[in-house]
Parts: sequence; C-alpha cells; structure tokens
Amino acid sequence: MNIEDIPPKYYVLDEFKFENGEVLENQKVEYITLGTPQYDDEGFITNAVIYFHGTSGNYGSIRRISEELGENRAFDTDKLFFISLSTLGTPGSCSPSTSNMGRNFPEYTIADMVNFNKQFIMECLNVKHLRGVIGNSMGGFEAVMWACMYPDDMDFLISLVSSYKVGGQNYVLSKLMYDVIVSDPNFECDENIDELKRSLIISSKAMYSFGLSRQFYMDQPVEDIAKYMDEFAYEDAQEDVFDAFYRCVASMNYDLTDCVENIKVKTLIIGIYEDQYFPPELDAIPMHAKIKDSRLICYNSYLGHVGSSELSKIHNELEDFMSEFKY
Repeated sequence: MNIEDIPPKYYVLDEFKFENGEVLENQKVEYITLGTPQYDDEGFITNAVIYFHGTSGNYGSIRRISEELGENRAFDTDKLFFISLSTLGTPGSCSPSTSNMGRNFPEYTIADMVNFNKQFIMECLNVKHLRGVIGNSMGGFEAVMWACMYPDDMDFLISLVSSYKVGGQNYVLSKLMYDVIVSDPNFECDENIDELKRSLIISSKAMYSFGLSRQFYMDQPVEDIAKYMDEFAYEDAQEDVFDAFYRCVASMNYDLTDCVENIKVKTLIIGIYEDQYFPPELDAIPMHAKIKDSRLICYNSYLGHVGSSELSKIHNELEDFMSEFKY
C-alpha cells in the first residue's frame, strides 16, 4: 500500500472552541482514510481507528505503521477503517500558518488537539465510538489523553514510543526550543518574522541528536554528523516558526500523572530500548505499571526513536493484541 499516492481530503469545521475560550471559525482539517468502514443501523461507522502523527508529521505519517497496515495484517484494512489527519497546529489543518494568524493563533493544549480530532470525526465521518486509537511519539500524547478524557470512546489504545507526560530531557529540549525562540529579538517584531528562522535552526540542531540511537551517531564520521545536523535543521526551519512554537508549548504542558491510572481501555504500550526521547525505563515501563489493563512490548532498534517504523519485529505480539478487535 503506497500511502504517498493517496491524496488528502479537506473538511471545514464551522467553528472550534479552545480550552481557553477562544473560538476560530471556518478552519480546515486535512485527512486521509484507509480501509473498509462498517456501519450500524443508525449510520455511524463502528470500526474506525485514528492514527495520531508525531511532532513533525502530518496525515501521511501513518506510513510509519505501514509494515503492519493492509489486508490480512495486524492492522487489517479489510476489517478496520483507518483515519489519519493533520492534527490541530499542523500545516494543512487549523494552524498558525494555515490560518494566516501567526503569533495571534490561540495557544492550545494537547486536550485541544484531542477535542479538535473528536469534533472532526463526528461531524465529517459520523464516528461517535472508535474501535481504537494509535499514537506515535507526540501523537501518543493525544491517544493517551483521549483515553483519559473520554474513556468510553474507544475499545483499545496503542501508545507507540511515547509517554504519559513530558519530563526530564524531553522537557529540557522543549524548554530549550521555547527559550531560544522567545529570546530572539525578532520574536515580537512582525516586520522581521523571517529572521526567526535562525532561532528555529539552532533549536532544531539540539533535537537532531535524539532521533536515532546513540550507537547510530557513534558509528558516523563527525563530518557526516555535522552535515546531517545542518540538513536536518535547515529542513525543519522550512516550517512556520509559530507552528513549531505553539506545538512546543502544548508539549511542554503535557502531564497526565494525575489521571493516567484511570485509563480503563485495553492498552498496548510499545517502547524501543535505544529510544533517546522516551527510554522504556523512564516512560513505557512506568506507564505500563500505572495502566491496569495494559500490555508492554519493548524491542531493539538501531534507529532508536525512529525505529517505530519497524513494527514487523513484533508482528506476532501485535497480531495477538489486535486479534480481539478485528471483526
């Protein structure tokens, strides 16, 4: 299945209300669907699964699970109907750049992202109960948050290289990006917004060192590391600064410590031993201990955090978990 060949669709929310009370009207949602919908007698889709993308992703990021996505695979498109959208704050959907609001865009939370997605699937696709949610990295924040906020909305939750809070070095990295951008003398100057790209480049270089495993970086010549670091940072800097900034703020404030133990849906937590963003001993394992009806799977990947695309390594365990939800 070549996900890149699937063109996105667009839906417009008449209005969306943020947690802080601000309301935006006529905001786009960018999305794709894969698989076969099933309907109940009232016309609601009953087998929908939402995939939530990571920090720099969009609707097309569902390709991360493509090894197990398709006919007769763990994520069986004959029996499940997959929805992948560019979430709130992401270009293509309601965001600082797409809305042309820039710095005036409402400061949003992970809960806002959940409510944005929830409103979209009900209005556009006629989904009121999900078969499940799958979240990769930052997308895992949305998936876990949804299970906390609306525990009766789904049958299963899969958290993929993610956590129930942003703490430790993840908080440090987010705070670094935040501080670098707001300390830029151009941050409050509408005439020099393009100059903020320099701050985004600097903060992105810090992020680069955590995406892959420590061994991967050690195996690269230092001149290659310097080159790839520059390429990564300049590619990141093509993004709108305020898209990156407001997403950073939402992530910094993510902490479900007080409610994660209330999650009652069947949960699969997947970690990667070499993941520098979410080391299993600090994130996946503690989350597994807090969620009663959860299973934990950890595996090795030379790619570190990016190794979430290698789900074929845990095919049997994934198939065993998903078998209950494919009917």
